[in-house]
Amino acid sequence: MKISMFHLMPYRDLPEDFEKRYRSVWVDPPWGELADPEKVSQYYNWTLDELLYAARAGLDGVCTNEHHQNAYGFMPNPNIMGAYLAKATNGLPVAIVQMGATPPTTSPPIRIAEEYAMLDCISGGRLVAGMPLGTAMDVNFCYGIPPIEQRERYREAHDLILKAWTSRDIFAWNGKYWKLPMINLWPRPFQKPHPPVWVPGSGSPSTWDLAVDYDHCYCYLSYYGWRWAQEMVDGYWARVQAKGKDRNPYRLGFLQLVAVAESDAAAERDYAPHVEYFFHKCLHVYNGYTYPPGYHDWETLVQMVRRSAMDRRRLFNLQDKRYPDFVREGNVIAGSPATVRDQLEEAIRRLRVGNLMVLLQIGSMPHHLTLKNIDLFAREVLPHLRPIWDDEGWVNHWWPQALRNSHPSSAAPKP
Repeated sequence: MKISMFHLMPYRDLPEDFEKRYRSVWVDPPWGELADPEKVSQYYNWTLDELLYAARAGLDGVCTNEHHQNAYGFMPNPNIMGAYLAKATNGLPVAIVQMGATPPTTSPPIRIAEEYAMLDCISGGRLVAGMPLGTAMDVNFCYGIPPIEQRERYREAHDLILKAWTSRDIFAWNGKYWKLPMINLWPRPFQKPHPPVWVPGSGSPSTWDLAVDYDHCYCYLSYYGWRWAQEMVDGYWARVQAKGKDRNPYRLGFLQLVAVAESDAAAERDYAPHVEYFFHKCLHVYNGYTYPPGYHDWETLVQMVRRSAMDRRRLFNLQDKRYPDFVREGNVIAGSPATVRDQLEEAIRRLRVGNLMVLLQIGSMPHHLTLKNIDLFAREVLPHLRPIWDDEGWVNHWWPQALRNSHPSSAAPKP
């Protein structure tokens, strides 16, 4: 197993009645009413400190991501965060997992090819290159890309980035959305032919196809937990088999919320308000922003209607649930080290996931409690999960080659 810490960098101090007073945490939450610049400065520094702490504690990778105009997670440029982490973790066997810069909104997309190449060089070949399609909130409502163009732009940008990394000759690009007369990247990636590519998604079959056809790692980023994800992940593995590819568990990445304490009761005492903050406030997104016409292709739309997945918040009734509900339904895996170990192992084996991402800072969780969560996870949980797929002998082709056989020490540093 390779296990990385994922971080959203949410605003940790939204008002108690936020979800009643404001329409959405994404796109239109008013900065002037809600945000304190001094707190935001502190959040950015805490986030970098927490990711660096996770790297030093023994996590295999640290993950950043890109979102815009929201209080749920605001890293508008993940590569700024990644640049700091790449330099600060030099000498550690830790991957820099960019989950990542969004191709449809980056113009021209060779900007991503260049910045990822820089990160790969700074880190000495430890980059994982995430290429997300992007949410409708970010891409359509914040950056103004028409929904009907989003997937087509993504495909063109994806192909352009790969060619820019690997072409030995200067070439021209005459695409539908970008026309560039002379492409000749300086620098090129440290890894050859290029860093492993991860494709984050939320269950669209066309995204599965791209990941499988190009031999990328598909990553299902679900905040609703592994039980909800089972049917979706089964569909992905069926697609892998239908295309004649092997069932190497490292083809799949998965994100899970995790909270560890000394006991199950201590976990509820320490983490309940922050878990509820996450589901009640950070996922409070106006329905009109989530699925604009044209965002999904036909096959995905049909699949979602059949699964009654068009309105997950209504389906889950998030506002009516409390911590015990979120734990019982697997939205968050929380409890003593033994509880978390057992439930994570069940999730890993049932989903057949080899590249696990764990969200260890959840909602309003303060800095000191996040460090405690990282520390307990690294010491008491991570070492037990790492060997899970060893007996099957698979190679993790989707991890930086220089790090495939290395295991960071799980001796966590002092906060």
